[in-house]
Amino acid sequence: MTEQTSGAAAPLLRLTGVGKNYGNVIALRDVSMEASEGEVICVLGDNGAGKSTLIKVVAGLHRHDTGTYEVQGEEVALGSPRDALDRGIATVYQDLAVVPLMPVWRNFFLGSEKRKRLGAMDVEFMRETTHREMAAMGIDLRDVNQPIGTLSGGERQCVAIARAVYFGAKALVLDEPTAALGVKQAGVVLRYVVQARERGLAVIFITHNPHHAYPVGDRFLILNRGQSIGYHAKSDITRDELTALMAGGSELEELAHELDTTAAGTAAAKELRKETPDS
Repeated sequence: MTEQTSGAAAPLLRLTGVGKNYGNVIALRDVSMEASEGEVICVLGDNGAGKSTLIKVVAGLHRHDTGTYEVQGEEVALGSPRDALDRGIATVYQDLAVVPLMPVWRNFFLGSEKRKRLGAMDVEFMRETTHREMAAMGIDLRDVNQPIGTLSGGERQCVAIARAVYFGAKALVLDEPTAALGVKQAGVVLRYVVQARERGLAVIFITHNPHHAYPVGDRFLILNRGQSIGYHAKSDITRDELTALMAGGSELEELAHELDTTAAGTAAAKELRKETPDS
C-alpha cells in the first residue's frame, strides 16, 4: 500500500504508473491520475488512444498489469465490475443497458427491484423514488410510467446517472456520454455531470471532445496511443491549448506543410492552421 502524506486525505481513486497489455499489444503504459470527491476528471483522446482500456481497468472489467490502483488509499486489483460497485465505482456506458419499452421507473430499478414482504414488487415505492431522485438531479419527468425509449438520448443518460447516484456510487465513470448527441442534448448531459459533482461524486468523464470537457472539467488527462501526453489542472491550461494537445498540433502542422506543396493544398493548409490553436 502506498503511504499517504500525514494529515492529507487520500483521493477516492488513484492510478499510478498503470499499464495494461493484451499479448504483445501495449494498450496502456505508465498512466497516472487521481479523482477526488466533488471533482470532474476528463480523459480525452482519439480512437485508439487507450480510453476504453482505462475504463475497463477502473471499472473492474480488466486487471492492470503494472502500476498501482488505489481506492480511498487502499491498493486494489479489481476482479469484476461487482468488485468495483461494492467499492462505490459505477460505470455508465455509451450504449446504455436499458429496455426501451419498459417504464422509466422499471429501468431505474432494473436488477435491483424493491419488493414487499411477500415478494411482490413495491411499485409505488419505486415510482416515487424514481421521480424524487430524478428531480434531485434537476430532471423533471412528467410521468415515470412512460417508456424509457420515448426519452431523448440525453435524458436516458441522465436516468443512468441518477440511478448510479441513488444506489450509492461514490465515483462515476461516464463513457463518451455526449458522443452520439446533438448540441442541445449534449448540454443537458453536461449539466447533470455538474450536478453529480455538486453532490460530492468523483466523476471520470471520458470524451474525445475538448469543447464538452473544458466547461465541466477540473483536471484533464490526455491520452495518445496508450500513453499520457498531458495531465493538467484547469487553471494551468486554456481551452485552445487543450484542443491543440488533443488534436495533435505537431502532426497537423506536418500535414499543413505537406499540403503547401500543391497549389490546391495551400488553401486547405491555411484553413487547417486556423483550426489549430497554437500550443
